[in-house]
Amino acid sequence: MLLRKKLIKITGHIIFVITFIFFSTTQAKSLDKFNKAEYISDYFSGVILLNNNQYKESYKYLKNLDGLERSHENYSAKYLYSIINTGNFIDAFNYSKKLEKNKLDSFETNIIMGVYYFKNSNYKLAKKYLLKTKNQDSKFLLNLYLVDSLLIWSNLDKEKIDIANLELDNLDKRFGNLNEIQKVFLNCFFDNPQTQSLYKNLTISKANDFSRYNYFYANYLKKQNNTQEAKKVINESLKKYPRNILLNQMKIDLEKTKSRIEFDCKKPEHVISEILYVAANLLSSQSIYPISNFYLYLSKYLNPNFPTENLLADNSFEIEDYRSAKKIYKSLNKYGSSYKWYSAKQISRILILEGEKQKSIKFLTRSYEDIPNKGIYENFDYAQFLKNNEKFDESIYYYSEILKNIDNKHIIYPEVTDGRGVAYERIGKWESAEKDLLNSLRASPDQAYVINYLAYSWIEQGVKIQKSLDMLRKADRLKINDPYIIDSLGWALFKLNRYKESKNYLQKAVSLLPSDPIVNDHFGDVLWMNGKKIQARYYWNYVLGLEDTEQDLKNKIKEKLIKGL
Repeated sequence: MLLRKKLIKITGHIIFVITFIFFSTTQAKSLDKFNKAEYISDYFSGVILLNNNQYKESYKYLKNLDGLERSHENYSAKYLYSIINTGNFIDAFNYSKKLEKNKLDSFETNIIMGVYYFKNSNYKLAKKYLLKTKNQDSKFLLNLYLVDSLLIWSNLDKEKIDIANLELDNLDKRFGNLNEIQKVFLNCFFDNPQTQSLYKNLTISKANDFSRYNYFYANYLKKQNNTQEAKKVINESLKKYPRNILLNQMKIDLEKTKSRIEFDCKKPEHVISEILYVAANLLSSQSIYPISNFYLYLSKYLNPNFPTENLLADNSFEIEDYRSAKKIYKSLNKYGSSYKWYSAKQISRILILEGEKQKSIKFLTRSYEDIPNKGIYENFDYAQFLKNNEKFDESIYYYSEILKNIDNKHIIYPEVTDGRGVAYERIGKWESAEKDLLNSLRASPDQAYVINYLAYSWIEQGVKIQKSLDMLRKADRLKINDPYIIDSLGWALFKLNRYKESKNYLQKAVSLLPSDPIVNDHFGDVLWMNGKKIQARYYWNYVLGLEDTEQDLKNKIKEKLIKGL
């Protein structure tokens, strides 16, 4: 971290001259204070860190330049993003007020102030700032849509449902999914008798995935004192979406008198919080993380008791800010055991990426043992984790426990038998492995990677090679251009002595996986059998230098370098 900061400082000094020329062209006298290497270095350090999604570090540099916004408009926008993306909404609001006072307000400052007054039910002021955004530049159509939505919800104290519905109909049709969601919430707000049927129609939609809204449907039913129907909705939805954290937590909370998760369609700030969350999710899916986080923090401010942190943590994970991600994942624990288990899995995943494998195993084992009522999916998650971290015997035990409680029609049966089959194969119990892998494919025949694993295992044993080739052609159709399947195809052809055909596949596999030891070793073998012995030795030598090459493979290659095939 210190080295990185020094490099950033150096970068600032290197471009000092360029910056000086740029600053000198705009209000030079007012910039005298900032025409020093340390200030310019701070500015560029902050900008570079912000562009790298390192918001806290960026904030530390940019806050040293208070006053620069008067003469350098780019500064205020960058500083504002660094503030909001560290979770300091009130600081962002205060800075926005300062910019307004200096007549330097922008789309971002006005939406922040609009959200602030909206949250505090001062709809007159909220509308004032939201309307100002309509005359300001915005890079995204989504921004304008969100402002229009906020304006509709800030008018509900004076309007009737038919007028509000008409305004929703006039929203940008390109955001049709959000329009549908808002319509349901709008009817809920006005106590329309059709609300329940609208929720039901939304959640059973086949055109879009509205699985999340089974929570809001059940929550509505619970508030109508229809808890039994709410339970029915959640139980039915979990049959289709068993991995949804929000739904799993709702199932637990319906057995309690109080939930730590709050949502009330009678509170416009809760509705807009959800709409902002959906917008943030959309931006996150397009890797636009700074703006996704911007809307997440606005969403959190509007409804602090709803779990939006999972997306915020996922965003941090995607940009490899593991320190922040771990901290945010931990904050999810307060919402209940489903979120706590999700948090533990994600933190364990990060620990492995950080090279803390044993710490990760201990942490997730402890978290698993703390789950009060373990279900099939918690057991499966833990079994998968153990298998993926080479605890094969332990994973087999948990896979077997799951199989005692489900039949071959269960949705998770193919994954469980596949997982246990792989674990059996890795500890040398091939008969058990083969049986499990075949059972997995009988239950779900189109699993390309299970096909690949079973077929490749047969090829390595020198059995059922023609059958394996036929299976791998199917896998190749299911997963086009998958390098591992292509490698297996080439290897099957190699074992059938069809060396020219084999070379075409293995050459393609190498181009897709240039650093994979096994793929390169296979390609070396097929080059040798096609008479290209010099090239074959080149690839074998290359494999010896790869970091991931296992010792057993190195020994085999050293022998091939001496004796050939």
